[in-house]
Amino acid sequence: MILQTHPKDVLKYCPKCGSNKFKSTDIGKSFKCEECKFIYFINSSAAVACLIISPEGKLLLTRRAIEPAKGMLDLPGGFVEPMERVEDAIGREIREELGVRITNIKFLVSFPNEYIYSAFSVFTLDLAFICTVDDISKVRPADDVSGIEFIFPDKITRETICSESIYNIIKFYINSIR
Repeated sequence: MILQTHPKDVLKYCPKCGSNKFKSTDIGKSFKCEECKFIYFINSSAAVACLIISPEGKLLLTRRAIEPAKGMLDLPGGFVEPMERVEDAIGREIREELGVRITNIKFLVSFPNEYIYSAFSVFTLDLAFICTVDDISKVRPADDVSGIEFIFPDKITRETICSESIYNIIKFYINSIR
């Protein structure tokens, strides 16, 4: 059985009035309630991903402690909270996941992603930043990170990375330093 996770396959009732006349329009990009006329758009959620490079040129990767893709490699980061600046989200996520502070950030690239959580597709725009931290030797896994690894970027393989967007970010970084 193929699990249908797209919002058009999951959302059945209007979140405003509870009617079952909540219909997908525009090929699943929005919904309209025929009862109360409420319109809901499927938009991307902002997420941040941080590339932290060791003095030897190795990329810091985290090991996911939770689903989706539990046990796979990821870049540190996470969702931007409502009304939070991206720059603040980067600092918060790195403190939560690694226990260190960001001292410098530089935007690198963005890639779209489909993040399936609780059998529901959350579409994200993963914003990648090259970051430096106050003391890389004090990095410790915490929160939703079970471990950390430093790997030379050109030694990273697609099958070890948690998502296509994170792998695309890493590939973009490799191509930018060549």
